[in-house]
Amino acid sequence: MSTSRQIAALVGPTLVAVLLAEFPLVQPHLYDAQTPPVIYLSGVLLFVAGLAIVRVHNTWAKDWTVLVTLSGWAFLLLGLVRMFGAVHYRNAVGNASSWHFMALEAALLGAGLFITYKGYRRPAG
Repeated sequence: MSTSRQIAALVGPTLVAVLLAEFPLVQPHLYDAQTPPVIYLSGVLLFVAGLAIVRVHNTWAKDWTVLVTLSGWAFLLLGLVRMFGAVHYRNAVGNASSWHFMALEAALLGAGLFITYKGYRRPAG
């Protein structure tokens, strides 16, 4: 199995599970009482996951595998934002509309499902 498929088989289902668990219609008050230490910790975890992906898979091909690379860079950057700006991140998220979250999470869910499909589909041939 290629590196892209191995990472996609981990990142895709993880992204889907996290997005579904965080979806505002599933847990509407999940982020009401976020504290900076929890935001910081989630940033550390995102940073480590993103760095691991980018170190192993920093491929800029014109196919689906670029989504794996982009997810790694997105996790890395979001992790840094949460680590260095936990209080500002909490305030920004607290002031955002739940409809913004649902639209963004729906788009990310689509990407997560696509990555999952690519990670688990049977290879051609």
